[in-house]
Amino acid sequence: MGIKNRLKIMSFLQYFIWGSWLITMGSYMINTLGFTGAEVGIVYSSKGIAAILMPSIIGIIADKWVRANWLFTLCHFIAAIALFYAASVTDSATMFWVMLVNAMVFMPTLALSNTVSYAVLEKYKLDTVANFPGIRVFGTIGFIVAMWAISLLGLELSKAQLYIASGASLALALYSLTLPSIPVVKKKGKQGWVSLLGLEAFVLFKKPKMAIFFLFSMLLGVVLQITNTFGNPFLHDFGLNPEFAGSLVVKYPSILLSVSQIAEVFFILAIPFFLKKYGIKKVILMSMIAWTLRFGLFAFGDPSPLGFTFLLLSMIVYGCAFDFFNVSGSIFIEQEVDSSIRASAQGLFMTMVNGLGAYVGAIGSGMIVDYFTVDGVKNWPAIWLIFAAYTLVLAVIFHFTFHYKHDVEKMKNVKV
Repeated sequence: MGIKNRLKIMSFLQYFIWGSWLITMGSYMINTLGFTGAEVGIVYSSKGIAAILMPSIIGIIADKWVRANWLFTLCHFIAAIALFYAASVTDSATMFWVMLVNAMVFMPTLALSNTVSYAVLEKYKLDTVANFPGIRVFGTIGFIVAMWAISLLGLELSKAQLYIASGASLALALYSLTLPSIPVVKKKGKQGWVSLLGLEAFVLFKKPKMAIFFLFSMLLGVVLQITNTFGNPFLHDFGLNPEFAGSLVVKYPSILLSVSQIAEVFFILAIPFFLKKYGIKKVILMSMIAWTLRFGLFAFGDPSPLGFTFLLLSMIVYGCAFDFFNVSGSIFIEQEVDSSIRASAQGLFMTMVNGLGAYVGAIGSGMIVDYFTVDGVKNWPAIWLIFAAYTLVLAVIFHFTFHYKHDVEKMKNVKV
């Protein structure tokens, strides 16, 4: 089997695990376990708390002392155990701690999977801009397959979704043992404390361009957490209206949400073209505008014919919103940093997006949802419009503060 196909399998399993529970667990906790919006937000904040430090720490270890693929295996093995135990938990406090353990080992694997892919592509002399999106798209396919499986099997409100995620995590831990080994970086000569502790990636904050990029990475991480946590409960709530109770939107919300990931497939494959033609600044601005549309369309969507059109359009623009930032951002960092701090830099990016950003998004969105909840009924249009306004403001500020000159000549050799 070719090396690119082997990396595609890794990417598929990596995101199949996440897709098994990330979108539907909020509904499981609210509808089956009876958690409040704030309690759900706190449980989801475990992902952000873990990602504040763990991706960077694991990235430093991978750069300095332990091979990235070995760390990848260990993390997924521990995650499998945590997810298996989480299925037996019924109170919010315990759920938080168990999912925190899972997050502490799973979140670093998102960056590590990128690191392994970039290192292997470099080893085989394959261009990252041209080849990585085609590998990463299989992660999106894995996410879609997981969502459809959970929905069609009627497991959206069941703990079985956690058992499935646990099994997939164990399978990936075993599979990753077959991947090419990624050596640590050996440096010669005397090293300072920054180098010895593996903190070179944090020096990137000294560059205004990178500091602003990482800041907006955090701010966009906020909106990603919002849509992951409350998108599925939002669609389930249409069942409270007798007019929509029997609609397909209420019966199979995860399948509708999976259109977002289907759209991702096409947007990921379009990334090389857009990066080559427009550069990272315009691509990220496109992502921010897409986030505004995502939430704005949610605000006016419902299962009626016209409302369903708005929901469907929201799913489609999500592909641009997510990938034009997350995947393009990862490629941007790969191009901007030295290979000796590859894992550390990717870990730092993950920390800002899925760490600080996700934590703020989880806590903040939970509070907003509860604020607009009266007698158990949530004012979803108001909630989504607040989030839409937030991303629109981000886009305006980013346009005037992020200064980056697109090097057309540098990108001419990139095949699309």
